[in-house]
Amino acid sequence: MDFKQLRAFLTVADTGNVTRAAELLNLVQPAVSRQLRLLEEDIGSALFERERHGMVLTDAGKALLVYARRAMLELDRARAEISGAADGVSGLVTVGLLPSTCDLISSPLVRAVATNYPGIRMRIAMGYAGTLQQWLETGEIDAALLYGVERSPHIHSMPLLDEELWVVGPLSAKLRRHKPVRIASLAGRPLILPSGPAGIRTLVDHACAVANVELTVIAETNAMSIQKNLVLGGHGLTILPPIAFADELARKQITAAPLCDPKITRTIVLAVPTNRAVGAHVLRTADLLVQCAKDAVGAGAWLEARWRAL
Repeated sequence: MDFKQLRAFLTVADTGNVTRAAELLNLVQPAVSRQLRLLEEDIGSALFERERHGMVLTDAGKALLVYARRAMLELDRARAEISGAADGVSGLVTVGLLPSTCDLISSPLVRAVATNYPGIRMRIAMGYAGTLQQWLETGEIDAALLYGVERSPHIHSMPLLDEELWVVGPLSAKLRRHKPVRIASLAGRPLILPSGPAGIRTLVDHACAVANVELTVIAETNAMSIQKNLVLGGHGLTILPPIAFADELARKQITAAPLCDPKITRTIVLAVPTNRAVGAHVLRTADLLVQCAKDAVGAGAWLEARWRAL
């Protein structure tokens, strides 16, 4: 097994097509097929089912895919760190961001890293809190802004800011910023919520249990964009932090109000792994990530967020 074989395997897995993979790798198709055959001989198992509409991973292929991606990521990290060593702080850093914060933070962070540490290569991965935590533990990302971190010996977290969750609805809901909505008043109203139990859904379910309220959930989704689209389509209300719908609120496409009795608050944290060495390039990027978040709160761009004194 070598890295050429793994790269061919990953490219075919991503494209589902040997011909397309060969084009991306700048190889002829027989060369890619040969790399796959050698890898399958080494593994001792078929990695793909050759079906009419493309290449489909077998169970063995799915298992190898996880390890192959990790191996190639570590190689990319080493290459980036070594090639830029003469220029000071350098290396590949993969940062994880929540869907609600990605648009706000990604551009300032990339700009800050490029300005301060041109030897650092940036990758940004978006995911929900549970996914980001898993990626941190397995080494797929190096640092993250997330929330709801369960106690883990493999992750160190530093609280940065607090933000409340609001109820969000179409214009017909006539929600108002200065009129908080009691959790109990949501009973019987159609709600679109994240699939649970994880992240925001866990916070909402806990608040409802405290208030002895049963919600009517008409749809669940693991995509924030779908939550917002269903609200815009008039299907019901949802619950999100204000930063998640800042653009729609500014364009007056939706209405929103804080929740109360009880309030629902989440804490955004900087999370880094403790189960492996964290290089200077990761630490410097994490510092800039914290500064970008602080700047966003200070400028009022991170709606309704309260910065914690660090």
